[in-house]
Amino acid sequence: MQTTSDSLRSRARAALDRLVAGLTSLADDGRFDEPNLDGTAGDYISFDAWEWPQGVGMFGLCQLWRDRGHDAALGALIGGWYARALARGLPAQNVNTTAPMLGLALYWDHTRDPALRAVLDDWADRLLASAARTPYGGFQHDVSDRVNRGEMWDDTLYMVALFLAAYGQASGRRDLVAEAERQFLVHAHFLADRATGLWFHGWTFDGRHNFARARWARGNAWITAGIVDLFELAEISPAARAFLTDALRDQAAALLPLQQAGGMWPTLLDEPGSYAETSATAGFAYGLLKGARIGLGTPRWRAAGLRAVEAVLGAIDAGGVVHGVSYGTRMGHDLQHYRDIPIQPTAYGQSLAILALVEAGRIPEGGQP
Repeated sequence: MQTTSDSLRSRARAALDRLVAGLTSLADDGRFDEPNLDGTAGDYISFDAWEWPQGVGMFGLCQLWRDRGHDAALGALIGGWYARALARGLPAQNVNTTAPMLGLALYWDHTRDPALRAVLDDWADRLLASAARTPYGGFQHDVSDRVNRGEMWDDTLYMVALFLAAYGQASGRRDLVAEAERQFLVHAHFLADRATGLWFHGWTFDGRHNFARARWARGNAWITAGIVDLFELAEISPAARAFLTDALRDQAAALLPLQQAGGMWPTLLDEPGSYAETSATAGFAYGLLKGARIGLGTPRWRAAGLRAVEAVLGAIDAGGVVHGVSYGTRMGHDLQHYRDIPIQPTAYGQSLAILALVEAGRIPEGGQP
């Protein structure tokens, strides 16, 4: 007899190819006009553009590729994406344009192509030598269309620190792993909310405050997913691992009561009237399920993750496009900013759903929901 969790595992696995199709079909329809500082057009939607949404998208594809034993068709899709990007020429370096390097590090770890290693080494060396920093050595969250002086955002950990961890571990460069570890600790110091265990979206040294003090869902999801991936991608010091494990458990304890009856979380976590948001829900599903699987969390994490996977499955249309995803979100100076972010299918929405469904597909056969 098929259990409820067996059914969920089967449906999650069956949806993955549709998600890949939905990701690769994304194209900018001109709805958003966001020119870069250098005058070029910013494209945060089309599959073939090099920006942070696509970078997160490539990480999801690479994790699916690895889960499927380096499936040849997925490998060709990933390799072709990077080959086209390198032939065009890479954009100026910043936090967000670093995001695609994480997938490239995973791809290189399998292929060991020396030409790709040169690209990765050059990017990593420039980050360490010349990326803008805040006090305490945090990476300043500069992006393609804006310099954010003195600001740290939780997004940075997913866009930059995971790349340094993954490539540092794969290449034997402990300096990169140490930098990734430092970034997680520094960001936790300024962004983790001691009162709740959730994380604020950002911190600025100009006035020393957390902007709107927004406990924004997707920003928190970068942390939930990012910490479990840091532990998988790199060997970090026992002290840092213990600290970040406690931070993750503190966050999860705050997240679980905030999950809505339908399995989603609202875009402002402690504001139930804000809209339910799919990408954050997928990130939480992934982090909670994976955290429970590797022994960091409790059965309650797993149960919440499974409810979230059900909600994510319900947000995927017949063409594999994930709906209910909030568009790229700048730092908000008031909470209304987050309530007003429009809904738009994106590569990171696709990718976080892929990660959640890959993890759901690892549920043991006959396991309890």
